[in-house]
Amino acid sequence: MTTFDDREKAFEAQYEHDEQLKFKVNARRNKLLGLWAAGLLGKAGAEAEAYAKEVVMADFEKPGDSDVVHKLMSDLAAAGKPMEDHTIRKQSERLAEEAKKQIMSEVR
Repeated sequence: MTTFDDREKAFEAQYEHDEQLKFKVNARRNKLLGLWAAGLLGKAGAEAEAYAKEVVMADFEKPGDSDVVHKLMSDLAAAGKPMEDHTIRKQSERLAEEAKKQIMSEVR
């Protein structure tokens, strides 16, 4: 094997690692977002955890974050606590930082 092949494999491994981290951070962010919304909906304990799991699963419906935001907007509106998408997206950004910190501390 040549040095070029070694470098190529190293880049591919790094790319795969980075993508796995992104996936984990997004999933953790969605869980934290689900727990945040669960609190607004008056859910606690196992009920809040179950709701957070629903939010995580909602992210697999369509590419991007719009499916999660739509779910949260719909659920909050149905509970009489309407919220605009930009508020949810701002909270999502805040929680993304927390999710990244949590995942990075677990990886080490």
